[in-house]
Amino acid sequence: MSAISVATKLPPLRNGDRMKADEFRRRYAAMPEGTRAELIDGEVFMPSPVSLVGHGMPHLELGGVLLNYRAYTPGTLAADNTTVRLHDDSEPQPDLILFIDPDHGGQVEIGADGFITGTPELVAEVSASSAGIDLGRKLDLYRRHRVREYIVWQTEDDALDWFVLRRGRFAPLTPDKADGLLKSETFPGLWLDAAALIQRDLATVLAALTRGVQSPVHAKFVKELAKRRR
Repeated sequence: MSAISVATKLPPLRNGDRMKADEFRRRYAAMPEGTRAELIDGEVFMPSPVSLVGHGMPHLELGGVLLNYRAYTPGTLAADNTTVRLHDDSEPQPDLILFIDPDHGGQVEIGADGFITGTPELVAEVSASSAGIDLGRKLDLYRRHRVREYIVWQTEDDALDWFVLRRGRFAPLTPDKADGLLKSETFPGLWLDAAALIQRDLATVLAALTRGVQSPVHAKFVKELAKRRR
């Protein structure tokens, strides 16, 4: 019997199905191209279609911040809509991730099949209709698996939360008192003007990031990453 005929007989994934990761992978591979699904604590979540204003544009804009940071920070990697194999019952597909290259001491592994196993240092979700999951089940999942920093941009509420892991709990990242910017603790120089991002003032957002990647703390971090290279 051919692999194709076997795949067509697999039950389709449905929102709310419960299964382990190996079964999830088999069914996911057999779904039509373009299907998006996540496995969170053994339960399948299939996101609703996304709108331009609520998700498509802000997703690209926040992704642009992470991509620009990665461009100036050798030893880091960034990805969009990538499955992350956290556990045998959890395979989320975050909107965005930023992580340290495994060859520079990062905490994930990239398998021969190209999939990520382990915990990215930073995860970001753009939430329009999914805020309840992103600030509930996913927040708890990422906390338990020790994601160091977690960003949730609630586009419908004009709010952006940036959490950092401290003593096993997520705590809000406090804006810098001097300039009001959110400054990553894991990725020095990753500076975000959250108010400007929410207002879609991208020039101001990129200006803040430029100051970050030109700062002494960023230069020091780049040198540290270079020393870690295997």
